[in-house]
Amino acid sequence: MKTAFVALSLTLFIASCSSDDGNIFETPDLPDNGGDDPTTPVVATIVFNEGDSSSNITTAASSGEVGTTVPGRVIFTSTDITQRRMYITQNISGQGDMPFNSFDLTSEDLKKALKADGSIDLDGATKKEIDFTFELPVPNIDNGSIVYSFWTTRGKGDFRDASKRLALGVGTITVTVGTGTNPAAAVREFADVKLFAPDVNGNTETFFSLLNETVYKINVGPEFRAFWDFGYYYGASGVSADDDASFASTALYDESFGFPVEGLKPGMDEEDAATETLNEAFFGMSTMDATMFDGISLSGDLDNISSSGAQKITNLAVGDVVEFVDNYGKKGLIKITAIQPGFGNADFIEFDVKIQP
Repeated sequence: MKTAFVALSLTLFIASCSSDDGNIFETPDLPDNGGDDPTTPVVATIVFNEGDSSSNITTAASSGEVGTTVPGRVIFTSTDITQRRMYITQNISGQGDMPFNSFDLTSEDLKKALKADGSIDLDGATKKEIDFTFELPVPNIDNGSIVYSFWTTRGKGDFRDASKRLALGVGTITVTVGTGTNPAAAVREFADVKLFAPDVNGNTETFFSLLNETVYKINVGPEFRAFWDFGYYYGASGVSADDDASFASTALYDESFGFPVEGLKPGMDEEDAATETLNEAFFGMSTMDATMFDGISLSGDLDNISSSGAQKITNLAVGDVVEFVDNYGKKGLIKITAIQPGFGNADFIEFDVKIQP
């Protein structure tokens, strides 16, 4: 998967793991965070215990130096809930939560435990009791914070929506650098995004993810459905011939396009198929021109955008600027830079994006 995630080096080990019937809180072994001995490393620790929430520690903090790592410990214990996956995000300098990229790990054991979407597969005994220690990287920033968020799910989750099939969490570990003061949040920018007209078998790169600025073929598999935000189509003969170049949210794509596209909606044999949801997105034509689009630099510059209520926008032309609000409330702009009209597999639209972090 093409990814713009920050490359991270993460080491994970199971510090305590027992059978599903046990309880690590019977004999707590929490770190004393150094105690009176200044030579003892500080371990920022979060704890969630479904059976006894009074022992929960939902936030922890540490400080670090650029280019190093700091240890962070995560202890999640469930009684009735089965924890199937762990999701982790990283927010650098207040620039927005991004998936904690686990694909470049040095730990071969952990690599084998990864799901395709980057979540950690909690298999075997760890489904009830988890005690992991991570080495959390400190990126190259002068001042600010790095916030790591951790939660577990009962099935396939969503990096942008921790409530989706939530089991335990969300807990955060905050690492401060320098003064800990974050700069003003800038917009995230994606340039030269190209989407192709859809193929009924899902073989073209038709959908775009605002999460990781990646284009997706629909047939890549169910692990990535939560990544897709909207797709492209060109008016189909006899169904939506007046639409021409169009965007539609993933949730209403089949309805907007007029033809079902293979792989877009889950089959009943897929994990969590009965409760699967697709992302909505709302579009409207902006009064901005291309020059005004180019001048947008800060997240606050997009605050005045409001949801249109329309999950598709049609008859797009080069030079148009489109406002949108995504499924998670983030606001942004799309500038159309090129269109090769038609509904053949080689026909496309090209655009730039600016979105709140």
